[in-house]
Amino acid sequence: MTDQDRPVRVLVTGAGGPSAIAVMRSLGSVDGVEVHAADMDRHAAGLYLVPPAQRSLVPRGDGDGFADALLAHCRTTGIDVLIPTVDQELLPIARARPRFLDAGVRVLLAGESALDDCLDKWRLARRCEGVVPIPRTALLDASFDASTWQLPFVVKPRRGSGSRDVTIIHDVAMLAPLPRDGCFLVQEYLPGEEHSLDVLATASGEVLAVVPRLRLRVDSGVAVAARTVHDERLESLGRQVVEVLGLSWVSNVQVRADVHGAPRLLEVNPRFPGTLPLTIAAGIDMPRICLALALGGPPPTIDGFRDVAMVRYLEHRMLDIEEMEAVVDRSREALTAVA
Repeated sequence: MTDQDRPVRVLVTGAGGPSAIAVMRSLGSVDGVEVHAADMDRHAAGLYLVPPAQRSLVPRGDGDGFADALLAHCRTTGIDVLIPTVDQELLPIARARPRFLDAGVRVLLAGESALDDCLDKWRLARRCEGVVPIPRTALLDASFDASTWQLPFVVKPRRGSGSRDVTIIHDVAMLAPLPRDGCFLVQEYLPGEEHSLDVLATASGEVLAVVPRLRLRVDSGVAVAARTVHDERLESLGRQVVEVLGLSWVSNVQVRADVHGAPRLLEVNPRFPGTLPLTIAAGIDMPRICLALALGGPPPTIDGFRDVAMVRYLEHRMLDIEEMEAVVDRSREALTAVA
């Protein structure tokens, strides 16, 4: 439990990404909440949305010692709630969850098994097959026979995000440079509209809300123009996916329509999404609801959401050079103390 004479301290990781910035902006105006920001890069924009004493640098999420360093930082600064927003950090934090709980840190993150299913797209397809519609999917390995597939089709890494290394194959010769070791997936090409479904669930997996949004324009895997839509078919699909995977808190289900206009599951991001401001503007402030639940509050009654559109643009914040260098110095001192 937190002391009554100090605010609830929430640490958001991945401060350089839109997910973290959306969460920080949501929680930053909540009375009695003190938002802290962490990233591995001192140039992460979100670090400078909080006061200097609430900024920190951490090791890479997929590097040795990440969870230990993050846990030590949480203990040192008295963090009450941890919200990770970087894919590479999710499993290391989930595996260390008992140690975070022992230190009094609540972690807004799904269970390890659910994370494994989401972060490996092959496992995700197998897990959801027969539950919701999925595109035809196969591993790109020695047994893959391209002659049985209709062109074009899509090749993507089993693990990864942001549309990195995703290729639309128009000619089987394009497969030649790719390894046949099962690290890539082959999927049927879906030509229809793409939707992201933001799903809010309790710690026990009870789904409270599903907000579908149409991705109107996408840049490097991130929607830069979008709008919410009311579609019972999409809302039902999002609910089913989260329930079968056993996800909790906030997750993002991505679907795309086939040639007949029917949505099929592409992937699931088991964390707060980058286009979260649209869902918040639609009337469902998922970070605030999650924080209230994590602190022991009752599940709210959510009547619905309103339709709203969004475009994304760059913002700038000017800093003294010394302010940026101070983040490095302070974090170096903290890591030295841990060692």
